[in-house]
Amino acid sequence: MNPWRRSGLRAAGLRVRLLLAFALLGLVTTAVVAGGSYLQARRVILQQAQDAAVVSLTDQLTKFYPIRQLPPQQEDLDRMAQLLSDRDGYAIVIYHDMRAQGSQTADLLTPELRRDVRDGDRVVWQRVSVRGAPALVIGAPLMLEQPDGTSEPSGVEVYAVRSLLSEQRSIDQLALWAWLTGGLCLVFAALLASLAASGVLRPVRELGRAAHRLGEGDLTTRLAVRGSDELTEVARTFNHTAELLERQVGELRRMEADARRFVADVSHELRTPLAAMTAVTDVLDEEADRLPGDAGRAARLVSEETQKLTRLVDDLIEVSRFDSGTARLALDEVDVAAAVTATLRARGWADRVRAELPPGVMARLDPRRLDVVVANLVGNAFRHGAPPVWLRLRAEPDWITVEVGDHGPGLDPETLPHVFDRFFKADTARTRSEGSGLGLAIAWENARLHRHAGHQGSLVAGNGPSGGALFTLRLPRATTDPAEAAESATAERAGAAGPAADPATVGPAAAGDSAAAGGVR
Repeated sequence: MNPWRRSGLRAAGLRVRLLLAFALLGLVTTAVVAGGSYLQARRVILQQAQDAAVVSLTDQLTKFYPIRQLPPQQEDLDRMAQLLSDRDGYAIVIYHDMRAQGSQTADLLTPELRRDVRDGDRVVWQRVSVRGAPALVIGAPLMLEQPDGTSEPSGVEVYAVRSLLSEQRSIDQLALWAWLTGGLCLVFAALLASLAASGVLRPVRELGRAAHRLGEGDLTTRLAVRGSDELTEVARTFNHTAELLERQVGELRRMEADARRFVADVSHELRTPLAAMTAVTDVLDEEADRLPGDAGRAARLVSEETQKLTRLVDDLIEVSRFDSGTARLALDEVDVAAAVTATLRARGWADRVRAELPPGVMARLDPRRLDVVVANLVGNAFRHGAPPVWLRLRAEPDWITVEVGDHGPGLDPETLPHVFDRFFKADTARTRSEGSGLGLAIAWENARLHRHAGHQGSLVAGNGPSGGALFTLRLPRATTDPAEAAESATAERAGAAGPAADPATVGPAAAGDSAAAGGVR
């Protein structure tokens, strides 16, 4: 997935989390405030209605207090119920089995309410529902005056039923306003969250893009420092880190370039004295058999070490070409089977290698570099593996594959990731043995030079299914030289331009021989 897309998804996730957090906070705050306000207002409204109804009933009862005659007549109860009833409610008057009431029944009088009225001398109330509408039932005993001036319950129970419909409408209106207020607060919280998220996510996105550019190698990337909050401090820290990284990487690149230039310069400077030394060793080789004892052995030793030094210098020059990007391909239409056979025959391996080379496999590639790679792989199989050594050529529509294997102990799993590292030797005790440790690195670079349609050749190391090391070389059958393509494009844009010269040209035979003999794993 594209890193910018991943950054956008992360930013979107953070934005969603911020919006949800603000929305949840707004929802909880609105629910607490609006809910608390609603409950408090509801309690106040109902309490006021209740108090008003109690006061009204108490005032009306004074008209009938005290009762001077018991038991009352039915006419007395009817008159009391009629006088206590009005447009806001009706009254129920009960005396034992006698009952007088308004237009409603007394079914809504609960036993608990009647018991509290009969046994007490105070006003009691209860909220009930009458035909789905809220109502308030207020009950009070009618007192009887005694000769001594005291009073006691007369047995007459008076109940007033008052409708709370208007209060319920007020409460419903209040609830509606609470919901509307909550919704507006939620929208307002979402807007605040969006603004806050934009303010927070903008520098986060800028930081993500800057880190991405920095990771891609643009060490000049910096962030604009604005404000004085924590994100500003992060931007300053990022810029300081990027500045230090740019300085250190620049120093490392300079040192690496100096080291490569030093190796290349030394290698080229050694070519001339090595050429003279090689001429001398040729003479010593001819005379070594006639020299006595130690002198003959010393002559042969000098010749062998001179040859090793020559190969090492040639390998270093080849590596310097890869590092500087000046390595070129000399492409030709090649019969791969014939080229591999020539490589084996030139080194005396034709009878020692089990080769499966189907004829007629043609490919456009650099024959010298193919020779270097195959010679290195087969030579390593003989030196570090066990016979029989085998080589197999396979052809695909767009690729050729060359496999080289042996029947030795194979490669240690810890060694595999480093096989193609420069100067790497699996056996550290062999620091002065056959090769320089550059052969496989050069073979790997030679394989990668061959490319077509954006795909590079490859050289992969592993172990075969039946044991032994297995190296697999894959090359495109229609290789294009990117350097030549770039030069052609430059020449077309400029109008006319010739191919660039290789500043570190080495003879094909020397480079091929050195790489073939130099690599060890």
